[in-house]
Amino acid sequence: MLLAVVWAACAIAGLLYAHQQGIPQSTALAALPAFLLEATFYYALAADRVRERIEKMPPAIVALMLTAAAILPYLAAALAFHSFEWRAFATLLALSAAASFWYVLLPKQAGSDLLFLVLMAAVMLTRIFHSIYPSPHPKLPMYALGQAMWVRTGVFVMLAVRKVPGVGFGFWPSRQHWKIGLLWYAVFLLCSVELAILIHFAKPHWPPWGWEKTTLRALGTFVGVLWVLALGEEFFFRGLLQQWFSQWTKNEWAGLILASILFGSVHLWFPPFPNWRFAVLATLAGLCYGMAFRQTKSIRASMVAHALVVTTWRVFFA
Repeated sequence: MLLAVVWAACAIAGLLYAHQQGIPQSTALAALPAFLLEATFYYALAADRVRERIEKMPPAIVALMLTAAAILPYLAAALAFHSFEWRAFATLLALSAAASFWYVLLPKQAGSDLLFLVLMAAVMLTRIFHSIYPSPHPKLPMYALGQAMWVRTGVFVMLAVRKVPGVGFGFWPSRQHWKIGLLWYAVFLLCSVELAILIHFAKPHWPPWGWEKTTLRALGTFVGVLWVLALGEEFFFRGLLQQWFSQWTKNEWAGLILASILFGSVHLWFPPFPNWRFAVLATLAGLCYGMAFRQTKSIRASMVAHALVVTTWRVFFA
């Protein structure tokens, strides 16, 4: 039942987006099955019962399932738009198999962990999915299929194969997660607005739409960021790296600072490179997200803070 609601919500959101962006309805409808297929696999990550059953399976079986689930949305899109390419398919298969079978073939230790995160980050930073998933329309980001797949695969690998504890994983923030997330979002705003102006990064502005449209855009942005961008980044930077750095240095504050600096440094690659202004603000944001995670021992609190920051940026700054 819940999966049907997810499909309906994704279909409505997709068609509304297509209408707003001037994407032909026929093109949007052709792309819809691939996105609904990815939403189905993403739902398996969100559904605790489904995920827990997968976590009980043998690691090799889980890896095989993840590899198959990675290529199916691509095949659906390629079939819809007659865009299948063997090189793109082989690249996607190799990447998904490498990530899925990582801990089946390699030991569960610090060196393997760091190399896995390097692989995850390198694939995202090189934007390889832009070339694997060609878009039939300039406003239709088919590469988002690859990005969502990569996040879900990495999270599944860590939860179901690597079995990392202490992440506090979940899609639904509790009242405490909302409270702590809002608190550290407010702290970031107090510290960042003047800093952004001081280093000539950005100035706030009132959006050019009416309050009704602004509210809808903000809500849509928040939900999308919370369950995709924030979930993925908080899982890897706070749920994994901050924990690991704290364990390796035997100091929670060192883990917080190191993970935040690394989080900020990733933003250097945003154009124009090196985007040090963005990196400075991202490091500050990482400290706030890390504090939310530290207080609750759950990425759901840092996800709330992260989603609120990105939503504020996209509505009032971008």
